[in-house]
Amino acid sequence: MKTVRVRYFAILREQRGLDDERVATEAATAGELYDELRALHRLTFPRDGLRVAINEDFEPWSTALRDGDTLVFIPPVAGG
Repeated sequence: MKTVRVRYFAILREQRGLDDERVATEAATAGELYDELRALHRLTFPRDGLRVAINEDFEPWSTALRDGDTLVFIPPVAGG
């Protein structure tokens, strides 16, 4: 079991109702963690529409998680 920090932005923050949280997880990868959180909190945004940053660097979904990591799931942002 590891504990990671998850930060939420845009639609994910609205759906989760939090800016960030600490999560205890058995997930091995960033992708597994997002799938776990999506099911647990009924997040509607599919993983293939997001990017993930781990400890402030964009990483592939297959990146292994370590205790103490900080993850940000980043949805597309519209601007003008």
